[in-house]
Amino acid sequence: MSEPTTAGEQGGLSRRRVLGWLGAGTAGALAGGAAGGLIGRATADDATGTVPAAHGAVPFTGAHQAGIVTPAQDRLHFVAFDVVTDDREELVEVLKAWTEAARRMTAGRDAGPEGAVAGSPHAPPDDTGEAIDLPPSELTLTIGFGPTLFTSADGVDRFGLAARRPAHLSELPPFPGDQLDPATSGGDLCIQACANDPQVAVHAVRNLVRLGAGVVSVRWSQLGFGRTSSTTADQVTPRNLFGFKDGTNNLKAEDPSGLDRFVWVDPADSGGDWLAGGSYLVTRRIRMLIEPWDTSSLREQEQTIGRAKGSGAPLGQRGEFDAVDFTARVDGGFAVPETSHVFLAHPTNAGTAILRRGYSFVDGSDGLGRLDAGMFFIAFQRDPETGFVQVQRNLRADALNEYIRHTSSAVFACPPGVRDDGDWWGRALFAG
Repeated sequence: MSEPTTAGEQGGLSRRRVLGWLGAGTAGALAGGAAGGLIGRATADDATGTVPAAHGAVPFTGAHQAGIVTPAQDRLHFVAFDVVTDDREELVEVLKAWTEAARRMTAGRDAGPEGAVAGSPHAPPDDTGEAIDLPPSELTLTIGFGPTLFTSADGVDRFGLAARRPAHLSELPPFPGDQLDPATSGGDLCIQACANDPQVAVHAVRNLVRLGAGVVSVRWSQLGFGRTSSTTADQVTPRNLFGFKDGTNNLKAEDPSGLDRFVWVDPADSGGDWLAGGSYLVTRRIRMLIEPWDTSSLREQEQTIGRAKGSGAPLGQRGEFDAVDFTARVDGGFAVPETSHVFLAHPTNAGTAILRRGYSFVDGSDGLGRLDAGMFFIAFQRDPETGFVQVQRNLRADALNEYIRHTSSAVFACPPGVRDDGDWWGRALFAG
């Protein structure tokens, strides 16, 4: 048996590998274009030369990161990382390598310039290969930085970033009923991969993990399917695992004033010098108690949610998008109960709004014959305190709490978009 590799040796090996990968230069990129187009990833239908919209590419560069107001895709692979080095330059090198790989993969190309099969047969490929022949599938990759990247849990400023930590980036406060598992909460970094093909999303995360070996390690991850919100006006409102339409009143890409007010960090905000145009990301793994829910009556379910299960209309109304009337009464009581989820979470009563982008999950069973299923809740907001935290505090009396348990929690600061070919994830933060 070979001797185990020490953490220091792993970090050195990773650094050399990343430096070599980045050093491929123009010639490597040119070769990668041929490999990616001919024997790597397929980017067009052979017969028509076009790619259906759901399988096309989403632009990687822009004022904001893709994967926030981008039309919500069907699949998710979310991963949180711990940074296992104290070397700032090693971390920067990984962020640069990740950016270049993300730029390639979101365009439907291999993660590296040589691809999965065109490199030396005596060296590991710079792409893992499971996405060969698959189109881009609207893959988006979104990065976020957790509070512990700026100051570790024991108060150490490992990377000289403590002074640049935005005031709004702090761990979420405890909420009544939380059953959080620390092992599947938090993280120094996160990557959200969304696509219309699960293999494309998994491929993207797998290759970023590979590129970060020895510098970052996976802390926890979550697969998701069946989006539970709509982020554009032309998307049909989806249903969650309780069978109800979810996210009817979500913020939409077509509402720029709403996004500026509730989602995008302003230059005048704390941390706005490097975070302006970015957003704060809150994730919560919410287990849904499927079996008790399935034995409750239709009336109880609708009274719990505050909407009709079939149409999605607010109780007392006829259409899904009818305005919620909190004064309407039926049989002597409010049509929308004061303890219903809609009543308490609606922007009128919560006093704020968030951009939801969650997914359903089914992670087998819990060993007692019950499904370990629910929603991986994702929300983007300008300030977590006046966004998710304010809404969650308003939900203390929510009747839905009887049927759900929050088991994982995290918060991240997502920087603005990559502007051009010379830009990279986190450049403004680390250059300051």
